[in-house]
Amino acid sequence: MAYTKSKAENSKSSSSGVVEKRVWFYSLLLTVQYGAQPLISKRCIGRDVIVTSSVLACEIVKVICALLLMAKDGTLNKAFKEWTLIGSLRASGLPAAIYALQNSLLQISYRNLDSLTFSMLNQTKLIFTALFTFIILRQKQSIQQIGALFILILAAVLLSIGEGSRKDYGSDNPDEIVLYGIIPVLIASVLSGLASALCQWASQVKKHSSYLMTVEMSIVGSLCLLASTYKSPDGEAMRQHGFFYGWTLLTTIPVFVNAVGGILVGLVTSYAGGVRKGFVIVSALLVTALLQFVLDGKPPSLFCLVALPLVMTSISIYQKYPYRVKKKEA
Repeated sequence: MAYTKSKAENSKSSSSGVVEKRVWFYSLLLTVQYGAQPLISKRCIGRDVIVTSSVLACEIVKVICALLLMAKDGTLNKAFKEWTLIGSLRASGLPAAIYALQNSLLQISYRNLDSLTFSMLNQTKLIFTALFTFIILRQKQSIQQIGALFILILAAVLLSIGEGSRKDYGSDNPDEIVLYGIIPVLIASVLSGLASALCQWASQVKKHSSYLMTVEMSIVGSLCLLASTYKSPDGEAMRQHGFFYGWTLLTTIPVFVNAVGGILVGLVTSYAGGVRKGFVIVSALLVTALLQFVLDGKPPSLFCLVALPLVMTSISIYQKYPYRVKKKEA
């Protein structure tokens, strides 16, 4: 009996180790993708390219890649047979709608805030992600992990100062700054945390495939985007000049890279949760600074150099001190 129990525990430990290695691999890939995406987009997407066309193309590629991956691992037929509209809307519809609203709020906020203030306020989504993960999934954080989150936010603020201080634009009217700048970005941060927790709930509790969620959310997001083109400047431009106006072969590179990033986000959220994704996003800012130095010869700012050990420390603390349930004394 003891041998059987020991064997089961070893098997469980081995499985947990494989999952953890997979999480680190996906997180590393996502960090590199997030960090490289701004530089790739800047070099490959011309100013004439209609933004909505590149976003829609990315969503289409994301759906195709997710379906191919599902076919490869043999889950496509099963997912197709078990798929229901109600189940899909319950798992992916709400997060997709929330993300669509969040993106609209961020666009409004970015126009009315200087980039430094915007970047710093946008980092509050890490706190809301941890909060909603606790409310929805009852996933608690240890005291050390909460401290690690605040260290990470401090690092994100420093990185935002280093990058954001290079640009300074926004509204000069104090009322507009609060109403159309600060309030929208804070609401967007709350929505981001909620959507991330809902995605984690669907994948970990309801066992909804991360690939299937990617497909569903991309389709819902694309429908919302298409609806917005009815009276938007981008919609008018596409009707006048065509969907691929301004495109070159280079334009397809960031579209594919971004699509891969979208799939990786789903995998990281599914296996590790939304809080871990927050660590990836902040770490990616360091990758961007490094690539700027390598490719453009632009040295990292002092803020970036200070933030680097903070990010490494926060990640180390968060992994080393997970929340543990206290055993009741007999």
